[in-house]
Amino acid sequence: MNQEIAETTAQLDTGIHNFSVLLSSTPRGARLARLLAADQLRKWELPVEAASHVVAELAANAATHGRLPGRSFRLTLYVVGGTLRIEVTDTRGDRRPELQEPVPDAESGRGLLLVDALADRWGVTEGRFPRKTIWAELSLPQPEPAPTGSGAVDA
Repeated sequence: MNQEIAETTAQLDTGIHNFSVLLSSTPRGARLARLLAADQLRKWELPVEAASHVVAELAANAATHGRLPGRSFRLTLYVVGGTLRIEVTDTRGDRRPELQEPVPDAESGRGLLLVDALADRWGVTEGRFPRKTIWAELSLPQPEPAPTGSGAVDA
């Protein structure tokens, strides 16, 4: 692994979670981003499927379109209240992603359509040159209330 740094904080009392990792801008780094995100979401006991697809697409875009030799990309996951925010930061601020309809027989070009379908909101934030961050937010399901035991009959 190329310069991997992982940071995790979880403040269970406030519902705030944070995970960040620096990964190589390669297909291997993109795959690892998806696997690490899914593992972290499981640890936080959050839904994995939609978020891992979003991470996979954003990380693949960073490794493919946001790649500069010798530069890494950063994956960050935040959970605040009922929202999961996924951020992927790369070093190609000059290349902003655009949502576009792919050619029907094209083998690629559908990643942002998937992100747009799965996320409640997504966008791009310019960072200190030459960085940009593509982010997506997913609303999390409300936790089931704990049983109160009221109305229970003891046998």
